[in-house]
Amino acid sequence: MQTTPKIKAAFFSGPANWLPSSPIDYTYGHGRRARLATLCDLHPRIVTAENFTAEQPALQGLEVIFSTWGMPCLSAAQLELLPKLRVVFYAAGSVSHFASHYLERGIQIVSAKEANADSVAEFCLGQILLGTKGYFRNSREYRMPARWDSCFRGPGNYEETVALIGVGAVARKTAAMLQHFKLKLLLVEDYLSDVEARTLGGTKVSLEDAFASAFVVSNHLADFPHTRGAIRARHFRALRPGAVFINTGRGQQVDEADLAVVFAERTDLTALLDVTEAEPLPAESPLYALPNVHLSTHLAGALNNEAPRLADLVIDEFLAYRAGQPLRHSVTMESLSLRA
Repeated sequence: MQTTPKIKAAFFSGPANWLPSSPIDYTYGHGRRARLATLCDLHPRIVTAENFTAEQPALQGLEVIFSTWGMPCLSAAQLELLPKLRVVFYAAGSVSHFASHYLERGIQIVSAKEANADSVAEFCLGQILLGTKGYFRNSREYRMPARWDSCFRGPGNYEETVALIGVGAVARKTAAMLQHFKLKLLLVEDYLSDVEARTLGGTKVSLEDAFASAFVVSNHLADFPHTRGAIRARHFRALRPGAVFINTGRGQQVDEADLAVVFAERTDLTALLDVTEAEPLPAESPLYALPNVHLSTHLAGALNNEAPRLADLVIDEFLAYRAGQPLRHSVTMESLSLRA
């Protein structure tokens, strides 16, 4: 009986210095890489920007690329040398740095941003619930027995107001998780209709209203030129007494100089910054010295044991592609223009 030839595939990757191992081993570990080797005709070496020319003769007929963080940006001339390429399965989040180049040539892009968003939303949910309890300020203040009775206690997780700024994949998943709690949800997003906001369990409001009304404000703005520096001193000054600002989105959307000034003035506020404009922050940044600004090293997205969930998504999508079924996580030019 004649068997159908396996789809020819290869891993494409490059450096991601913040990872403890190579991006492919990190994301496609725990048996995922070995599984792909049984599902397709997998090129034996990882293709990089440096070895592409040497590997290219062996990539004739390449139909599928598997990648993750560190995806090399191939030139138009290099893509011309891969005429059979049909799909890039990207086991990470944003594809804005390379996708349009491929989409213009009719090459599909599959992103695991939904799987990465699961990790970020879980992280956000934890911070939101701790924030409404007043945990972070309480922990700062409780440094001696005499403070026990006077430490700050937040309003709690019942009938309090939370605002999500920007409504992409992470915010939508966070909104869904928040439905398990009796919290009032405010949503800020230009393209979101009032009806869709209600479907998500929230109310559409302006950026100004969100900062003035919510006890916890979480930033999820997309990264576009018009959103950079969108969150400024006037927004932070409008925050309620004891309020919490969370940023797991992009550091560029926050005017960090303004944040430093306002949070130095208002020690009742708390900022939880998992992302900053520069990573790491420069040594002279005033944010390091502010006790009410809690910094973390971009922990929210899929890391360590969570990373293979990204590979699982693209493997499922590859199986759908192989079976001739529609891809559920493909990227379009339109979606690139809405979220970056």
